[in-house]
Amino acid sequence: MFNIQYVSPKFLLAPIMLAIGFLPGCVGTAGFTSATVGVAAMEQRGLSGAVDDTVLRIRINTIFAENDERLWRKVGLQVHNGRVLLTGALETAEMRLEAVRLVWQADGVSEVINEIQITASDGLAGFARDTWISGRLKSELLFDEKVSSINYSIETVKGTVYLIGVAKNKEELERVINRARALDYVKKVVSYVKLIDKASAKP
Repeated sequence: MFNIQYVSPKFLLAPIMLAIGFLPGCVGTAGFTSATVGVAAMEQRGLSGAVDDTVLRIRINTIFAENDERLWRKVGLQVHNGRVLLTGALETAEMRLEAVRLVWQADGVSEVINEIQITASDGLAGFARDTWISGRLKSELLFDEKVSSINYSIETVKGTVYLIGVAKNKEELERVINRARALDYVKKVVSYVKLIDKASAKP
């Protein structure tokens, strides 16, 4: 049998952060291959926005890992244009509040959307079901010619589908939501997707 030893996530994230620190403007973010760069450039937020969000995601994960590894393991994290969507299941309200507090410590956060549930995990069966839902929806949107699937991020927790990103118009967003609602095991769909004109408008 293999001897698999536990490695703290902070030691996995540190080299990535170090690499980013030596790259001008963080443009060379670790994990951004040529294919990834091409895809990111096609997004509504553009290559620069996608890189900024990736760097911000790494910052938040590093903060979680350094303060409470349970948050690193249990909190789902989606970042879009500086807007941070938190999902997952935690045992106490205190942990939920701590997660939000720590996220605000990361430079670049413009909004925190807290959808963390205070409840026990559904275990492997629940995790597999949620993973199936997210994967199936991503696949359906990818092959839907009326949807720019690249502009959406999807997370599923206990049968609730969370959406964040930007939509071309109301019709596209409604199409995405309806596709999610039609999937097996989906209990609810929560959308934090903005329309393109509103997403680009200055506050």
